[in-house]
Amino acid sequence: MNAVIPAPALPATHVHAAARGPAAAGPWHLRSDPGLARTEETIRALLEPHLGIRLLPATSDDPGPVLRLTLGEMPPSPRRTTGVAPGGTPVPVDESYGLTIGPDGITCRARTDVGVFRAAITALQLIALADPEGELEPRQLSDAPHYAWRGLLVDPARCFIDPADLRRIIDLAALYKVNVLHLHLTDNEGWRIETPSTPALAARDRSGMGAFYSAEEYAALQEYAARRHITVVPEINLPGHCAALRAAVPGLPDAPAPEGVAGRFPYVPPLDLADPRTRTLVREVLADVCAMTTGPFVHIGGDEAVGITDESFAVAVRELRALVRGFGKRPIGWQETARAGVREQDLAQYWVDPEMMDLPATADDLAERPDLLAAGFTPELVAAMRRFFAPSADDLQRVLAGGGRVILSPQSHLYLDRRYAAAVVPPERAADAARLGFPSYRPRDVRHTAVWDPAGHGIPDDRIAGVEATVFGESLRSIDDLTTMLLPRLASVAETAWSGRPAAWDAHRATLARHGRLWRQRRLAYFPATDVPWL
Repeated sequence: MNAVIPAPALPATHVHAAARGPAAAGPWHLRSDPGLARTEETIRALLEPHLGIRLLPATSDDPGPVLRLTLGEMPPSPRRTTGVAPGGTPVPVDESYGLTIGPDGITCRARTDVGVFRAAITALQLIALADPEGELEPRQLSDAPHYAWRGLLVDPARCFIDPADLRRIIDLAALYKVNVLHLHLTDNEGWRIETPSTPALAARDRSGMGAFYSAEEYAALQEYAARRHITVVPEINLPGHCAALRAAVPGLPDAPAPEGVAGRFPYVPPLDLADPRTRTLVREVLADVCAMTTGPFVHIGGDEAVGITDESFAVAVRELRALVRGFGKRPIGWQETARAGVREQDLAQYWVDPEMMDLPATADDLAERPDLLAAGFTPELVAAMRRFFAPSADDLQRVLAGGGRVILSPQSHLYLDRRYAAAVVPPERAADAARLGFPSYRPRDVRHTAVWDPAGHGIPDDRIAGVEATVFGESLRSIDDLTTMLLPRLASVAETAWSGRPAAWDAHRATLARHGRLWRQRRLAYFPATDVPWL
């Protein structure tokens, strides 16, 4: 089973020493229990880019091995799933499954339709990555996730992803058992969701793209994701990151600023949620977004609110949380929102601390960081950033002390808009490596992401809601740019999120090398970093 990412929980066992497996080339039938017709339809769509004519039509009577989907009782799960269920259920849904490879094909069995779907994804990888001239080895395996929340953030606010391309990203996420798609829909650069109460918002776009998701497109994307057991979480990032909103609704007052901040550095003033007009506007916008969102969560942002007093920030966060709860959704915020207080079961997304910012301590240290100098960093700016991010040292403890739970997205390892390290850049990809990625992040190799361990943050496992990779869009121009930053690193994050710990690097890099074929079959651009021995 060394082709599968995430690797199954229990080692595969041989069915029978003398048994033969099915021919990998097929052609394959896909069959399911009557209650799994929709799952069968979705799996067929996911299989087609990999099998083509090797996937027989549903009405075919031709001979060939069968990929069978079935509901049934299972032995106890090989892993205990922990964390917050993206679907909002009080306990995580049962995603455990069993899979048997026999002479006649592959049987995927689970107690739930989502478990059957996860099993079928494992079967898809086994078939698509097998030697087409060979046979699949007869095996039995069982599997279940460790973390219930396994997410991916993409950033259409800065680099719009049209609905067709976003469906490709949803399919990619499904292939690695990712079950949350976090859409960063608003930022300074653009507002990417239709809000019927304030139609002018969606027309505001500083990137020149002039694009947004209509209510109908957003509904269709959520349905498409749901068919793949992925929950869409929209983010309306406030009170900072609000230039697009300010351009659409001029005249909103600035939030009170700390003494000595105004005029020293360029920033977009955060919104003042104590202002009645601003509060009414935000209420209408969140009412629209909550009404259009089928999932149980709405992300309120709350990060990097530069130029707002602590008191005004706390007022804003409390108002945003109350509004989202009042509209029947659960709010999520970036870790900074913990500074407004935390109550039992609040969710905070942990992304930074002073060490992760990796800022130079002295002017001499800055002189040795050409990446920061090229990005315009000065000693004064570095000192200001160190002061601004100093409170992040205590955010995690604030969340835990208040009874909240943490979504792990550490910038140090899971921000996939980080550049690839020069040591692993093939010469023919040097231009892409230089262009793509956030300029002030220190470049890293693929191994850096793959060996990240959730346990390294010292958080009790039962307080970790889950794991989420992010890829912000400042440097991106296209879907190929997006997938180049995602792949191969998303597969490594998915491995850790599913299993709860990183895979051994030597074995994992060998498995990653095989997945290049999977991405080529789907016509997805990826970065052929040289620390992976690509096949």
